[in-house]
Amino acid sequence: MNLALWIVTGLLATVLLVSTSKMFVPRETIASKGKAAEWVMDFSPRSLRIIGALELLAVGGLILPAVLDIAPVLVPVTASCVALLFACAAAMRFRRGERGTMAPDLIYMAMAVFVAWGRFGPESFIG
Repeated sequence: MNLALWIVTGLLATVLLVSTSKMFVPRETIASKGKAAEWVMDFSPRSLRIIGALELLAVGGLILPAVLDIAPVLVPVTASCVALLFACAAAMRFRRGERGTMAPDLIYMAMAVFVAWGRFGPESFIG
């Protein structure tokens, strides 16, 4: 179970790290990649930088507390916040009528819920 949680945590961290590219790539360039990427035009460049910064913090919050053994309770707390992030992303896609592109957001949300559940419960770093 611990190995599965680490693998899912690593996958989530990778997805979030790749997603931070919105901080550096102009939103017009991202939007030109296809229908699934047009959502960036709903947000200002500043908002995209803030979202990217939060995702970067989430990457650190998923990995570093456990690896460094400093406040490891932050791992499931961060995973809960990541689940909320992806729930909001799915809701935004639903609002935009992009139901076909909601699946990855829902899968990532389920992965984050799994990590939060596992690290709060059976494979907790504390106790």
